[in-house]
Amino acid sequence: MTDIPQGERRVLLIVGGGVAAYKALELTRLLRKAGVAVRPILTRAGAQFVTPLSLSALAEDKVYQELFSLTDEHEMGHIELSRQADLIVVAPATADLMAKAANGHADDLASTTLLATDKPVLMAPAMNVRMWTHPATQRNLKTLQADGVAFVGPDEGAMACGEFGPGRMAEPAAIFAAIQAALAPAARPLAGRHVLLTAGPTAEPLDPVRVLTNRSSGKQGFAIAGALARLGARVTLVAGPVAVDTPPGVTRVNVETAVEMLNACQAALPADAAVCVAAVADWRPDEAFGVKLKKGHDGPPTLRLVENPDILATLSRPGPDRPRLVVGFAAETNDLEANARSKLGKKGCDWVVGNDVSQDGIMGGDDNEVLLVSAGAVEHWPKASKAEVARRLADRIAEHLR
Repeated sequence: MTDIPQGERRVLLIVGGGVAAYKALELTRLLRKAGVAVRPILTRAGAQFVTPLSLSALAEDKVYQELFSLTDEHEMGHIELSRQADLIVVAPATADLMAKAANGHADDLASTTLLATDKPVLMAPAMNVRMWTHPATQRNLKTLQADGVAFVGPDEGAMACGEFGPGRMAEPAAIFAAIQAALAPAARPLAGRHVLLTAGPTAEPLDPVRVLTNRSSGKQGFAIAGALARLGARVTLVAGPVAVDTPPGVTRVNVETAVEMLNACQAALPADAAVCVAAVADWRPDEAFGVKLKKGHDGPPTLRLVENPDILATLSRPGPDRPRLVVGFAAETNDLEANARSKLGKKGCDWVVGNDVSQDGIMGGDDNEVLLVSAGAVEHWPKASKAEVARRLADRIAEHLR
């Protein structure tokens, strides 16, 4: 992990109320170890989970709690507090704090600080899955993103309440990585850009047990999503069923079928760029049986396949919602360059990244060898790790959008 450069880097850390507040202590430790000054604001609800003493000891600074504290207002003042830092981090960002910030409420020190600041804000949401998926929270999320607030997480997993799903606060290391990027704007050429990305396979149900799918691991798409986020992009990752960790700073939308993936992509628009890495099933059964199919005396069932929607071609169509740059992927087993060129023409996208998946170790492996096809050129990239391919493609996308 690369440390944030030494210097006058200052983070104002707002700790909201929730079990995940304990992660703010480890985050504070990571920041101080990297030479970043941390000044904490602890909400009244946050103080139910961590103590001012522990937070102050790790931050090596005073903890601010009350809006109407005569001492604090005399020494610092909430206006000065809101503008003295280079970055404001809200971790955990509860549903209440998000709602206050989205709607301009200012009834305590934390919400008043968020309303008074002229500095960038990074939020790490943490709440029950039903609270996170509630339409009101999703409206507030979109409002805050439109206002320029950056987000890291939430993750998906088991929660203290016993439920499972999206809403877990991102791990301290992931939040720290997002802070690193936010405090190094020169290395963030995609700041303010929204990139839509698909990754992984789709799974088309045949019955409640069986699906039609493919061998895509999702590794290359997830690597590209992480590389784009590190360059400052707001990344919406529409992911098929894969067991790959979400990169820091990436918003993940889980889907299974091609139809679900298309709907999620259209809901995520507008975007500055779309990168379609997912291996979308070309066909699906015309009927998904309601019960598991059994072997019988009549032999195997006859399957009738119907064509799935073409996500890449749909996103590439001219119109007000078309991203400025649309990139497709072509996984081929033969005639790679010819097939990639053909796909570029048929789909109407701007670039096609082709790779030969007949090579051992490409599908599901950690390395890749690709070529980049555009209207006027073909570039052959040497075999490299998928992380390096992702970094190189992200740099090219940033260069194009700039």
